[in-house]
Amino acid sequence: MQATGNGALERYWRAVLARDAGWDGAFVYGVRSTGIYCRPSCAARKPLRTQVVFFPLPAAAEQAGFRACRRCRPRDDAGRDSPAEMVRRACRYIDEHNDGPASLDDISAHAGRSPHYLRRMFKRLMGITPRQYADARRLTSLKKRLKEGETVTRALYDVGYGSSSRLYERAPEQLGMTPATYQRGGAGMRIGYTIVDCPLGRLLVAATERGVCAVSLGDSDAALEAFLAGEYPAAEIRRDDGGLGRWIGPFLGHLQGRQPDLDLPVDVRATAFQRRVWEELQSIPYGRTRTYGEIARRLGHPRAARAVARACATNPASIIIPCHRVVREDGGLGGYRWGVQRKQALLDLERASSPQAAASGRRNGRKG
Repeated sequence: MQATGNGALERYWRAVLARDAGWDGAFVYGVRSTGIYCRPSCAARKPLRTQVVFFPLPAAAEQAGFRACRRCRPRDDAGRDSPAEMVRRACRYIDEHNDGPASLDDISAHAGRSPHYLRRMFKRLMGITPRQYADARRLTSLKKRLKEGETVTRALYDVGYGSSSRLYERAPEQLGMTPATYQRGGAGMRIGYTIVDCPLGRLLVAATERGVCAVSLGDSDAALEAFLAGEYPAAEIRRDDGGLGRWIGPFLGHLQGRQPDLDLPVDVRATAFQRRVWEELQSIPYGRTRTYGEIARRLGHPRAARAVARACATNPASIIIPCHRVVREDGGLGGYRWGVQRKQALLDLERASSPQAAASGRRNGRKG
């Protein structure tokens, strides 16, 4: 939960354990293992504390990728007349009027506060501005309609895009492809992949003609292939061990400590926020780490550490986008899509192979 001390988090956790309805409206909690968020009084089986994250608003949980519990219906919570409730009203207004551009004046009038105050509190609690939230919700609605088979033209106008030109200009950044291609689940995309042995098990690298679109680590080729198919369910995917050699070489050199910098083109789908996080990850020096909070502050959203963690967890091109270099504030490893043991191994390799480690070894040799 954004900008919340450890004492408050413990109170929230005790409220969840007690199913205390008096806390309904004050926060919601998400469960990483299920991707669902609930109100404190939810009667569902309680998760492990390590799987729980807290959010001030349902919209903040959804922005981080969680979906509402169907049992306790946390979005129906009346909440309290507080900054969180004000932002909740603003989110509801945006959700209900997302078929066209809603002005900040209209949103703030509905929320009952000044535009300046609303924008400031919205960004503090959500990590993004009302306009960015509206853009994200409109894009989510567009994706849903395209997947359901609605025509591109009708979907564009139904969700409030005034013209197709603006979206098509931004489509590679927002969708990773044109809306027509996204509608077909990646149909028309040609993806080649290969799987090889590496120091961390089996390594899958997949690429389009534009660049690397997926990198995964595991023990089973079948599981790695299933991961790729899940990312691009309707794309033309074929194994190409020979053609992917130019991509594999740099990865193997990197994983053996011989090539610190991976300067390869990337072709991945991303929201605007995910793309900013991933670009920031690529700026972390080899052999160094940063915390989720540090990344959030560098992005100008100091209260968005949880959203940063979610962006790291959904990174499809590990290693080249080095989410393993992000750790918890207390120094713990945090999570890693391909297993924390691999995360630790990557960090150990980079520390041992970094220029700083080499310089230290030379100094020690001179002293000896």
